[in-house]
Amino acid sequence: MMRAIAIAGVAALVLQGCSGQEKTVDVSPEVMDSNTREAREGVKVFFGELKGELVSAIQAGGPAHAVDVCNTKAGEIAARVSRERGMALSRVSLKNRNPGNAPNDWQRDVLEMFEKDKAAGSDPSKLEYRTVVATADGNQFRYMKAIPTAEVCLNCHGAELAPAVQAKIDELYPDDKATGYAVGDLRGAFVVTRDL
Repeated sequence: MMRAIAIAGVAALVLQGCSGQEKTVDVSPEVMDSNTREAREGVKVFFGELKGELVSAIQAGGPAHAVDVCNTKAGEIAARVSRERGMALSRVSLKNRNPGNAPNDWQRDVLEMFEKDKAAGSDPSKLEYRTVVATADGNQFRYMKAIPTAEVCLNCHGAELAPAVQAKIDELYPDDKATGYAVGDLRGAFVVTRDL
């Protein structure tokens, strides 16, 4: 079961009893706020570095080159930032390009709630989720931040792609589902998890 709550003026969600196996854990506001700040900072660093790589790739070789760079650099950047910050950082989407970016059950629940909140008028750039759950391995902090589609994203994720871009996507991602977006659509979310 999910319910929407407000956290510091930002839309957020609390996932309770995901699949009946994981239960939310009450933690102090200080622990929740500290982990949330660190997760936001990790996402900011990851997004900033990836965006920089993609902008450089577009300038150097056009959008098709950006698909190539995203294929090789996104995972490297996420892995390095995760190591440096002591967290697991990734991206997920209901319409993933990379099979490794398919959501698990709790991430799918959050992505679907983000879609409902956006449809109800919430600003997609403000959609966040945070909670702590008890897992078989101990307590885990979980954070997600929605990724809205910007104009530049349409080069590789829009409804009409240049033939070179489509060819590169077909080559690297034969099972791609990540096209057909419009500006403001939710392309997915950044995910941060950390064992407490």
